[in-house]
Amino acid sequence: MTTIKDVALRAGVAVSTASYALSGSSKISRTTREKVQQAAKELNYQKNGFAMDLKRRSSKTILLILKDLSGPYYSELIRGVQAVTISNGFDLIACSSVGGSDSTAYKFLTERRVDGAIVLDKNIETDFLRDTAREGCPIVCLDRIIDSDFIMNISADNIQGGFLAAEHLIQLGHRDIGWIGGPVTSFNNQLRKQGFLNALKLYDIQERQKWMLVGNFTQEGGYHATKLLLMNEHRPTAIFYANDEMALGGYKAIREKGLSIPADLSVIGFDDIHVAEYIHPALTTIRQPKFEIGTMAAHLILQALSGEYVKRKHELSIELIARDSTIRR
Repeated sequence: MTTIKDVALRAGVAVSTASYALSGSSKISRTTREKVQQAAKELNYQKNGFAMDLKRRSSKTILLILKDLSGPYYSELIRGVQAVTISNGFDLIACSSVGGSDSTAYKFLTERRVDGAIVLDKNIETDFLRDTAREGCPIVCLDRIIDSDFIMNISADNIQGGFLAAEHLIQLGHRDIGWIGGPVTSFNNQLRKQGFLNALKLYDIQERQKWMLVGNFTQEGGYHATKLLLMNEHRPTAIFYANDEMALGGYKAIREKGLSIPADLSVIGFDDIHVAEYIHPALTTIRQPKFEIGTMAAHLILQALSGEYVKRKHELSIELIARDSTIRR
C-alpha cells in the first residue's frame, strides 16, 4: 500500500511537507503543493482510512512528546499526565521526535490518531504544531510560547527562578558566580539566564563571559562544562546550573579537581529532581512543580475537548529549596 512517505519521496520533499500539501496548508507554496498532488495521483495514494475516521470520533488517546524519555525531570511530568488520563479513561502514548518527520510523534499527529498532544521537545517545528492543532486535537506546549487558537502554553516562572538562584548566592556573599546553562535554543534556558543576569545587574555584579558555559541539560554536559570552567586561573566561588542533571555532573568534576562542596564551591541547581535531596551534600535548587505541570497539561486538553473556554497561557510559581550545597562565603 502506498504511504505518505512514498509520495514525499516521489515529489522530492520531506514527509511533513507532503502532509501539509495534501491537507491544503497555506504554509506550502502552490508549486510544491501541485508537485505533491501530482505524485499522489501517480501513486494512487489514498489517505489512511483509520486516520480519516478519527477525524469524526475520539481515539481516547493523548500523545506526550518529550525530547528525552529517560531524564529524571520527565518521570515526574509523565506521572502527572498519567494521573489525569487514567482517571478520565484516556490512554497515554509517550514518545520522542527521534527520526524527524518519520517519527511516531509526527506520524500520530499527521494522521490524527490522537485527541490531543503535550509537547516538550524543541525538535517539533512550531509551524507543524500550528498546522496540526485544531478543534478536536488541542496541543499544550511546555517549552515555548505559541500563539494559536488551539494551542495552550504552560511554563514555570523561569525568569524568577533564575533570579532567586543568583540572589541566594549573592546574599550568601558570593560575587564571583559561574553559570552553566542548557542548549542556547531552549526557551526555558533563555528565561533562566535572563533572571540570572537580572540579579547580577540589580546587585551591581559584573557578568563574566569566561564563567558562562553550556552544558546541554545533561550530566555529561555539566561535567565537561565544569571541568572547563575550573581550568580558569581565577575561578568562581559559586556555580548556578540551569538544571539539576548538569549539577550532578558538576559534582563529579569538582571533586576530581580536589575541591569540596560547599567549602570551596557553592552549587545551586534548578528543577529539584528526586535525587537532589539525597546526594551529598544535598543540592540547593529551584523547585518547579513538575507533577503539577503534567496534571495541568492533561486537564487543559480535556477541558478543551469538552468545549470549555481555556486560557492559552499559564505560568506556575517556583520555590527556592536551600540545602547543604551552598554556604556563606
